[in-house]
Amino acid sequence: MTDIRQLVQDRIAQALGAEGAARDAIQLSPPKNREHGDYALGCFRLAQERGEKPPVTAAAVAELLQPDDLIEAVAPAGPFVNLRLRRAALARIAVEGVLQAEAPFAVAGPQAHGEAIVIDFSSPNIAKPFHMGHLRSTVIGAALCRIHRHLGHEVHGVNHLGDWGMPFAKMMTAWMRFGDETELAKSPMRHMFDLYRQYGDAAKADPQLDDEAAAHFRALESGADNEERKMWQFLRDESLKAFQGPYDRLGVTFDHFTGESFYEDKMEDAMARVQASGVLEIDEGAEVVKLEDVGIKVPCLLRKSDGATLYHTRDLAAAFYRDAEFSPARILYVVGAEQKLHFEQLKGVLKRMGEPLADKVEHVPFGLILAKNEETGKWEKFASRGGNAIFLDEVLDEAVANVRRIIEEKNPELEDKDAIAEQIGVSAIVFNDLKNSRIKDVKFDWEQMLNFDGETGPYVQYAVARLAGILRRCEVPLDAGAELLDGIDHELLADADQVLLTMLDFGNTVQRAAEQSEPSLITNYGIRLAGEIHSYLRDHRVLDAEPAVKQARIALIAAARQLLRTTLGLIGVAAPDRM
Repeated sequence: MTDIRQLVQDRIAQALGAEGAARDAIQLSPPKNREHGDYALGCFRLAQERGEKPPVTAAAVAELLQPDDLIEAVAPAGPFVNLRLRRAALARIAVEGVLQAEAPFAVAGPQAHGEAIVIDFSSPNIAKPFHMGHLRSTVIGAALCRIHRHLGHEVHGVNHLGDWGMPFAKMMTAWMRFGDETELAKSPMRHMFDLYRQYGDAAKADPQLDDEAAAHFRALESGADNEERKMWQFLRDESLKAFQGPYDRLGVTFDHFTGESFYEDKMEDAMARVQASGVLEIDEGAEVVKLEDVGIKVPCLLRKSDGATLYHTRDLAAAFYRDAEFSPARILYVVGAEQKLHFEQLKGVLKRMGEPLADKVEHVPFGLILAKNEETGKWEKFASRGGNAIFLDEVLDEAVANVRRIIEEKNPELEDKDAIAEQIGVSAIVFNDLKNSRIKDVKFDWEQMLNFDGETGPYVQYAVARLAGILRRCEVPLDAGAELLDGIDHELLADADQVLLTMLDFGNTVQRAAEQSEPSLITNYGIRLAGEIHSYLRDHRVLDAEPAVKQARIALIAAARQLLRTTLGLIGVAAPDRM
């Protein structure tokens, strides 16, 4: 894997003869003032390992680390060592690495790590339309799947559909009480959504409605071929067909559609496993696991006194199944921050059972989507005027329509305007969601989101289209690769050092995004790389440059375009070649 930081860190370790903890202490980062060098080594941890003061260690490193074909200059600065790399080496590693499809710029391949990663994401409830509340889990989880696959992991993306339990039982009850077959035939999901709201209103006036729903759920769990089972199958099939529309538009796929119902026949074994571990207790007829020993005050309820199962029962069965089926190193649950206690309890039960599986379970929480209240000026939870869920298709349609208007104003002669408007509009929403740290709330602002000059999806997409335009004018095929490297002089790209250094930070960025489950690192990398490219092109011509310079710059442009496309692809954003 071509990773510039790793290469330099390895050379420092070799010069020092550092191993183990001392080797791990060698970590490079960009200096605050880029005039001091390309990378800086803080010697605090290394000095501690060597039993020295940091400035002494920095001086020793600078003396031992001699310039070579990669390192041009080394200088101690107090407890730091500043390093400057040779520009020709930067160009060679970055441009050749991308155009020759070497890792980390291209997919590493399964031999890189050989780890299996399970990612549980999206997971909408059946019989309800796909709404804005599902967006964040869907796009964050899909990005994490792509990131881990890029690194060579064996990824299992799981859509853990909400197709069991009391929410579904309430939906069945609503249909049996208020359903209209004509309306259902017209628009199954919209009609079921209306029925669910009708159920909520009716249940306030008639609390016994919930008892009726509970009875339907018990009938469903009985396993009998009854009306409840037929209704469940119908609604599940209709829901999957309806969900596919938004998934297709977002470019999201799954390896497994194993919802809650998949674990119907696995819950008894899961409960028996808990029982055998000696941590299951009976509390007022219900089966619970108390978690004070692991620092959680609220016990985990696994089965109600009437024998009904719960989310925790199914999540426990799912964790056991995934561990046995895939032998994963990590199981990521991309679920909103409000479910923090739920996953703490899940891990807590596994810890009390003495299951090593507990250390594999990771909750990947995220914040809310906020919209500006025009009356108060405050940012509030995204909802319609009536406080109801907003359907995602409607939001995507509005984004596309807005982009279509912008195209008509700025580039009315553009070919395939509808297709490009779809790419830019949908991608703008995805990019906006993934731009900030996932735990933060996302502000949904049309004007900012579709700005071609700000830190947005259209801004990065425009960089790709601009580079494609340059290649077309130079009569270079857009799919050209390693053949562009023949005879180029890497020294002629010394003035592109900031672009090259940014390109070479790609591998480290992808690795950190995977470790931290943080797609925003990729999104912001795309913004940085696009910004460096735009800055470079302000001062450096390509078409009318001298032949040798033109050849080198064409290779740089092609590599930068490919890396931007790869970056956008990791977060599920389209990269049109014309805008």
